[in-house]
Amino acid sequence: MYVEDIAITVKYKETYDILGVYTAVTNMSETLSFLTDNLEELRGDYICVSNVHTTVMAHENESYKKIQNEAAMVLPDGKPLSVLERKKGGFQRAEKVSGPDLMPELFKMSEEMGYKHFFYGSTERTLELLKDNLQQKYPKLQIVGMYAPPFRQLTDKEDEEVIQRINEEKPDFLWVGLGAPKQEVWMASHKNKISAVMIGVGAGFDFHAGVVKRAPVWMQRSGLEWLYRLFQDPKRLWKRYVVTNSKFIWYEIIKR
Repeated sequence: MYVEDIAITVKYKETYDILGVYTAVTNMSETLSFLTDNLEELRGDYICVSNVHTTVMAHENESYKKIQNEAAMVLPDGKPLSVLERKKGGFQRAEKVSGPDLMPELFKMSEEMGYKHFFYGSTERTLELLKDNLQQKYPKLQIVGMYAPPFRQLTDKEDEEVIQRINEEKPDFLWVGLGAPKQEVWMASHKNKISAVMIGVGAGFDFHAGVVKRAPVWMQRSGLEWLYRLFQDPKRLWKRYVVTNSKFIWYEIIKR
């Protein structure tokens, strides 16, 4: 049975328009409350974790913007987004809520509340490391499944089998780690087909698996996490951060 037959979707109401993306005005506490208080209504829907890169991509691509804005919630993962909400929007409680930070907070709650988790994305090796690390840190966490898709588009039959596999395990949260924009496109195409809340967390799998080292806390708080990641993998990330950050400054600050 598809989720659309049984669920009613709820959307996070307080947002701020950043380059056409309606980004949630929130913080970690409010985000956790929204997810847990509305868990049943959110099943089948998805949460986007948005940063400067994805916001600029959405601004330049109408179909991707539509996917972002049709999410139940668009989290301000990038520090500049929450700063804009505070400085220009006047929302003093607005804070950065990153995917890698949201994951452990929900894991801790899940040990007490019994929430079940499924992980979709990355590689089999990363998923193995991720599972080992999570079981050590959160021994009561219920991990009901993991799936590393092949580096190609699944056939319709394969996709149906994956959907069935996920739904049979009855997870509450499906973590999607495919990277942007692929993970948002995937979640949107599976809306009301998955019986869990889908959350796209980008590099969150790599961080918690220990495959990629995360920036020191002071850099995260200063909005410099992007610079740390750029130094780690400049060949792959220079365009994402240097070009996209420049575009963001032009679109949001100078051009406006």
